[in-house]
Amino acid sequence: MRLLHTMLRVGDLQRSIDFYTQQLGMKLLRQADNEAYEYTLAFVGYGDEVDHTVLELTYNWGVSEYELGQAFGHIAIGVSDIYRLCEQLKAAGADVYREPGPVKGGTSVIAFVRDPDGYAIELIERD
Repeated sequence: MRLLHTMLRVGDLQRSIDFYTQQLGMKLLRQADNEAYEYTLAFVGYGDEVDHTVLELTYNWGVSEYELGQAFGHIAIGVSDIYRLCEQLKAAGADVYREPGPVKGGTSVIAFVRDPDGYAIELIERD
């Protein structure tokens, strides 16, 4: 068994695709409209779905925002140069709301950024 994908509901599909592909370096793997039920799915990730866990971005036609709730925590992405990436994200207008630095009580270097819909993404520096 393996984790296949995580689904996020988004209010503006293209804005979210742009964020994950242009700002976080993922690739748009596939996209499909469902006319009968009025939604569009876009799958993004760092590699093919056969080998990698990906994100499913779900756009329900006509819904521009969601209440995020309190149960969801965050998505975590391993990055090689967290300081450079955070500077690039901020320069592009992204909300880096926890600057890079050691995690409290540990040595891992982390940062947090919000995607365009407000979902939290933890960046963790990896070699």
